[in-house]
Amino acid sequence: MDQEISPGLQSGCVADIGSTMRAVLIEQYGGPEVVHLNSDVPIPTPGKGEVLVKVVCAGINFMDIHTRQGKYAESRTYSVGLPCILGMEGSGNIVQIGAGVSNLRLGQRVAWCIVWGSFAEYVCIPASMVAVLPDQIDYDTAASAMFQGCTAHYLVHDVARLTENSACLVHAASGSIGQILIQMAKQVGATVFATASTEEKCQIATQRGADAAFLYDEGRFADVVRQLTSGTGVDIVFDSLGRATLRDSFRATRKRGLVINYGNVSGSMTNLDPYELGEAGSLFLTRPRLADHMADAATVQSRADAIFQAITDGWLAIEISHRYSFEQISEGHARIESRQQIGKSVAWI
Repeated sequence: MDQEISPGLQSGCVADIGSTMRAVLIEQYGGPEVVHLNSDVPIPTPGKGEVLVKVVCAGINFMDIHTRQGKYAESRTYSVGLPCILGMEGSGNIVQIGAGVSNLRLGQRVAWCIVWGSFAEYVCIPASMVAVLPDQIDYDTAASAMFQGCTAHYLVHDVARLTENSACLVHAASGSIGQILIQMAKQVGATVFATASTEEKCQIATQRGADAAFLYDEGRFADVVRQLTSGTGVDIVFDSLGRATLRDSFRATRKRGLVINYGNVSGSMTNLDPYELGEAGSLFLTRPRLADHMADAATVQSRADAIFQAITDGWLAIEISHRYSFEQISEGHARIESRQQIGKSVAWI
């Protein structure tokens, strides 16, 4: 879907943005019924260290579902309260610049993630969370790649520190992050095993480069991994599912290996005794968050640059499975929540 950008924004001039905008809001936590489109929301004003961006395209993510359900209500990292404009990833053009921002200019094409309020015509973003887009990256590619791309980048390079001698297991391998993890891991030369819920999704994992892909099979994936590694197990497990797979992920990991639990799509593990890590082979378990690995403007830009360069070079493919209109965002949420989506969805605002 093509999106026209006004000549004023292209040249760096500030267009007349008015005083109100459309936005997708929640005023209470709950199911899909609490989400509504409001056409009379005040346009925010950028404060010190912030920029106001005219949103062109927004990424649709599972974190939007968690926000709606209230899972970040008491989070020290994200602290998302009510009322809340949903959406935490997007791309667009800077139209206003707050005090103290000297490294950005009006009209620049930018992208961002883990900034709430992105399902709106305008959003205020801390300048430190903005990545400037290269000319060859379009808006929908940026909005589809920023969150999952930066997540996979820090997991592979900062947490797992994969090398050509590493063997890893990627759960939810047909999902947006899973597909990128496979490609990044293969780019550094690692051996990659992958799991998914259906044979069709396993095929997607192998198409992205996985050395082998197989079903979760109620935890029996760990036995398959042991067989494929001559009984040793993998060095690293990337586990975004949580409760449904975590204990069996321990069984799939070699002694003194690392299990990275970076998501809880199947639910949180609430009854884990650290003693189990010792019994499983003196394992290391970590629960990282992207926000702690996007701590400053230089890091945000460098991660984004790495993602965009990989796309431009042709070795990283980002599949956009659906493109929705602004009014269809709730349909995108429903598809994610029902686990029907393969790849990434975006919405044109």
